[in-house]
Amino acid sequence: MSLTQPVASDHQLARLLQIGMVLEEVVEARAHNHYEALGDDELDAEIVALLEDAAEESGEHRRRLEALVDELDADPIAYEEIERLVSARYESDTDFDGVLYDQLCNEETAYKFYDDLIAAIEGSDIEFTIGRDRLLAVLEEIRAEEREGVEEVTELMERRR
Repeated sequence: MSLTQPVASDHQLARLLQIGMVLEEVVEARAHNHYEALGDDELDAEIVALLEDAAEESGEHRRRLEALVDELDADPIAYEEIERLVSARYESDTDFDGVLYDQLCNEETAYKFYDDLIAAIEGSDIEFTIGRDRLLAVLEEIRAEEREGVEEVTELMERRR
C-alpha cells in the first residue's frame, strides 16, 4: 500500500488511517518512555511539558482517526493487532538532545504521513462512505497540529543551543 498513488477504496483508506493510528501510538509510547526513563530529576519543566503535550495530542489524534475508520465500509484490523506493531521497545538516546531529536523525528514523520495521505485522497476519484470534505478537514487539522509540533520542538532546540 503506497501513498504515492490515489486511495482506491474504503478498505485501503481504513488501512492507511490505521497506519496513522500506529504512528500516533508510537509518538505517545515514546513520549512516555522518555519521561519514565529520565523523570523530573533529569528533564526540565519545558521538556516535561512538551512530552506530556505530545502524548496527549497523539492520544486525541488516534481517537479521531479511529472514529473515521469506524465510519468506513471496511473491516479494520483489530486494535490489538495494531498495538502489537508498536509494543516493541523503542531505542533512543535518553539525554536532553536525544529526547528532543527523537520527538522532532516523530513529529516530522507524522506530519509527512498526513501530508502524503491528504494528497493521496485528493488525487482519488473514489467516493468513500465517509464524506470527503469531513475526512480531509479532520486530516488537515491533524496535519496542522503536527506541523505546530515540529515548530515547537525546533524552537525549543534552537533556544538550547
